[in-house]
Formats: sequence, structure tokens, C-alpha cells
Amino acid sequence: MRVHVVSDVHGNAEGLARAGEGADALICLGDLVLFLDYADHSRGIFPDLFGVENADRLVALRTARRFEEARELGRSLWAGLDREAAIEAAVRRQYAELFAAFPTPTYATYGNVDMPALWSQYAGPGTTVLDGRRIEIAGRVFGFVGGGLRTAMRTPYEISDEEYAAKVEALGEVDVLCTHIPPEVPELVYDTVARRFERGSRALLAAIEKTRPRYSLFGHVHQPLARRMRIGRTECVNVGHFAATSRPFALEW
Repeated sequence: MRVHVVSDVHGNAEGLARAGEGADALICLGDLVLFLDYADHSRGIFPDLFGVENADRLVALRTARRFEEARELGRSLWAGLDREAAIEAAVRRQYAELFAAFPTPTYATYGNVDMPALWSQYAGPGTTVLDGRRIEIAGRVFGFVGGGLRTAMRTPYEISDEEYAAKVEALGEVDVLCTHIPPEVPELVYDTVARRFERGSRALLAAIEKTRPRYSLFGHVHQPLARRMRIGRTECVNVGHFAATSRPFALEW
């Protein structure tokens, strides 16, 4: 059995269409939407609407952790526009292309920048969406937890620590723990390019230490200090940033 795993697709429909080649199944751990590419500020919903110069300004403010100034810039640009309608229309265009690229079968969960309410309208019969649920694939149990924890960035699918922990707890013991965000370990949550600690989950770390899955697979942090490390018997692997590499992580058994 061979399963390919990707995360942080961020608009890379061309790579996604090839991601399942040679595999029996594809797993996607979210962040399909590209709102703003921090490596190329000309790509994404934000620069399409407001131009590259404003995208440069927004990235600089966020990187400097000047979040209130970043929000004020956003408020000034959105003034007079229907923000929700414009973003939803852009996300729908991206989802139409991205979900069409999924091979059959695909097992997917949400990232923090995704809009879960729209997924059922685009996921075809070959795509199974899982969040706080588990599924057996060729004799191995895979558990899925989507979304992220609340931050100053206020991305679309952020939930409380308590709600997130409840979803982790509901999985019980699994062979492969599939999440969008990493466990709360400094080497796994620090982004070396953004120069900040992203939010990881203490509940995930506790579950790994308690239930000892074979793998913990995740994305979210695009340039981590460590892409791979062991916690006890569990191999923890960052499978993003797919948008930049177009390379899936392969599991074989």
C-alpha cells in the first residue's frame, strides 16, 4: 500500500493534479486556499484585489508582528467593498479548480485558511472529508483533525484550544495522526522565514505521548526548524509546504 500525503497546497492545482501519481490514495491536510503568498507577493486573493505594493506592506507588518497596523491597512483597503462576498467568490474559484484536481480516493481535512462550509459543495464522491474522525485504510487507522488554533491573524478556521482538544480526544488510538497544525514542540512550530512561532497543539503532543501512533503528519509551518523528529516511538513529519515543492510525502506498508 502506498499513500501520498500533502498539506498547504495554497492554490497549486497543477501540482495537486499530479500528487496522487503512483499512489493508492491521497491525503490532504488542508490550506487549499491561497490568500497571499509570502514568498511571491504577486500571488493570491489579496494582491489580485489590492495589488502587489499593498501585499508587500501587509507582509512586512505581519512579519514584524505589527498586527494591529496590518488590520488597519486591511480595513482601509476593504472600506466600501463587500469583503465577505469578494473573498467567498475568489475562494469558490480556487476550490472549483483544486477539488477537481483531487484523485480518487482522497481523504482530506481543513486547514486554518480554509472555509469548511463550502467544502461539501465541491468535494466529489471520490473525496472523503474528515475532521475529528478516523478511517481505516488497508488495515491502518488514520485519525484526522482539521483547522488551527486562535491567533492574532484571525484566519477563517481557527477554534479554541478546548474544542481542538476535544476533537483530538475523540480519535482515541490511531496508527497515523493526520492534522493541519503540528504538536506544540519548538522545533516543529518555529518558522525560520517568517521568524515567529506558529501555534501548535499541546493536546496533540499529549496524545502522541499517550497513544504513541506510528506517525504524526502535519503542515502549517512552511519553513520549520525541523521537518522531521521523533517523539518516543512516533515519527513526526511536516508534509508541507506543497505549494512550493509539489512533492508529496509517501507512506508505504
